[in-house]
Amino acid sequence: MKEQLYTIPLNDAVNARDECPFCFIERNIEQDLLDFVLGSGSSYMEADIRDMTDRAGFCQTHFQKMFDYGNTLGNAWILKTHYMRVIDEMKKEFAGFKPGKTSLKNKLKKSGEGNALSMWVRKKEKSCYICDHYAETYERYLDTFFYLYKNDEEFRKKVRESKGFCLPHFGDVCEAADSKLPDKEKEAFYAMLFELMENNMSRVAGDVAWMVEKFDYRNKDADWKDSKDAIQRGMQKLKGGYPADPDYKMQK
Repeated sequence: MKEQLYTIPLNDAVNARDECPFCFIERNIEQDLLDFVLGSGSSYMEADIRDMTDRAGFCQTHFQKMFDYGNTLGNAWILKTHYMRVIDEMKKEFAGFKPGKTSLKNKLKKSGEGNALSMWVRKKEKSCYICDHYAETYERYLDTFFYLYKNDEEFRKKVRESKGFCLPHFGDVCEAADSKLPDKEKEAFYAMLFELMENNMSRVAGDVAWMVEKFDYRNKDADWKDSKDAIQRGMQKLKGGYPADPDYKMQK
C-alpha cells in the first residue's frame, strides 16, 4: 500500500521496534506540542494561542515538563495571562457561592462532592491544553492504525512481528477494535493480539528476571543478554511512557 502523509508516523512508530508504537507516537506528539507552546516559534506571544492556553491551562505533569523545557519568558507570559483568567473566574465563583447546609445526606457524600467551589477546582485540575490536543490527535492515530491494519498486509505483518503494546495502550487498542473492526475480523485480530501480548510480556519479564540473576556472583561473567535496559522497558510495558528519558529541553 502506497504510504500517505497521515500514515507515515504510524509506520515510523512500528518500524522503530519500540516496546509500544503508541508510546513512541505519544512522546513525539507531546514534544511537538511543547515546541509549539514554548519553542522558538514564540506561539505564546500570539494572542489567539494564549487565549486557548488561558482557557485550558495545564495539568501538573505538563507544567513540570514546561518548566523543564527551559523557556523562562515563555512560561512567564503563559502564567501571567492564565493567572488573570483564573483569578477572574475565581472571583465569579466566590460571588455566587453559598455554603450548603449540613445534613445526614451531605455527611455521607465524599469530601468536596456537590460543593460548587470544589467542583470548579477539580474541573480546572483536569483541564490541560497539551492533554486535550494529544487526546484529539491520538484518536486519529487509532483510526489510522485500524485503517492500515484492515487494508495493508505489510502493516499487518509488521504489527504481528512487533513487540506489542504497553498495557495502557493495549487497553485502548482493544476498546477501539470493538467499533473499528468488522465483526468477522475481530476473532482473528484478538487471537493475534493476545498471542503478541503474551509473548512480549513474557519476554520483558524474562529480561527483568535475568537482570536479577546477573547480580548473583555466580553469573558475574555471564552475558547480560537483553537485560541491561530491562528496568525502564519493564516499567514502560506496564504503565507506558519512557522512564529513562531525560527532560525534553528547548532547542536553542
